[in-house]
Amino acid sequence: MTAIGGTLGIHHITAMAGDAQANVDFYTRVLGLRLVKRTVNFDDPATYHLYFGDHDGTPGTILTFFPWGAKSLRGRIGTGQVSATAFAIPSSSLSFWTDRLKRLDVSTQTASRFDESVLVLRDRDGVAIELVAAAGTESIPGWSNGDVPPEHAIRGFHSASLSLAGYERTAHLLTDILGFTASGDANNRFRFAVAGAGMGLRLDLVCEPGRMRGSMGVGVVHHIAFRAADDAAQLALRERLVDASHDVTPVLDRHYFKSIYFREPGGVLFEIATDPPGFAIDESPAELGTHLKLPPWLERHRSEIEKHVAPLAVAPSNNP
Repeated sequence: MTAIGGTLGIHHITAMAGDAQANVDFYTRVLGLRLVKRTVNFDDPATYHLYFGDHDGTPGTILTFFPWGAKSLRGRIGTGQVSATAFAIPSSSLSFWTDRLKRLDVSTQTASRFDESVLVLRDRDGVAIELVAAAGTESIPGWSNGDVPPEHAIRGFHSASLSLAGYERTAHLLTDILGFTASGDANNRFRFAVAGAGMGLRLDLVCEPGRMRGSMGVGVVHHIAFRAADDAAQLALRERLVDASHDVTPVLDRHYFKSIYFREPGGVLFEIATDPPGFAIDESPAELGTHLKLPPWLERHRSEIEKHVAPLAVAPSNNP
């Protein structure tokens, strides 16, 4: 359990992509994640919102995208952003992923961080992805898409890195309100973690005062969401954030969870999302990701929306 009123770790991370089909191909066919929901951006229904994760779309495994189109403006990764999204793989799977990505023409670099080996890469749009060989993940079930064996499958989020011009006020937010504890530092990287089981329990603040400010566009992360156990926990967190002088949105219904949003002191857009109700409220677990799903308030606009979002081809192995 986390500190009273704290979050349970990372819920999801949302980035911006170019071509929707290329995005689906990379995350399902290259990284072996499951497309667990195809819907639209509720604030911009002419744009897809695609969710990738484990078999069930478990909070702590979900990377989502707004595909803006292949010719859309590219962003710049910099301060005030999530600068890297790290997934956990079993500690024995590093060579498998190194060989697989080389075979699929994905450039990688290796690094060592907090005594863990890290494979650094970018997706087809330039989004920064890391695969961390993490001890203890072997006991977490891995989902196989028929190409990536379950023993080597991505388990979920290991962590996320936030690039900041200064980290102290963000650190206080994490420890005083969101339930994180400082767990280590190395050079300009400061690690925080929440206690508990599951994925997405770590967050790294990277202090980079000489780095340029990031800009929004294709290839960058839009926001990071943290887990609230339920509506009551979310409302309690909102009250604490408001009391600490953070400007927080009202609760917004995202159909698969409820959300509140605010900017942390370094400029990164934070969301707090509830675990329930989850992705199986409008299609069965076996059918996840197979059809364009719309919330009730957009369903009457389906014919118009379908004119703006192109059909997607998804491998049959996405729905075994």
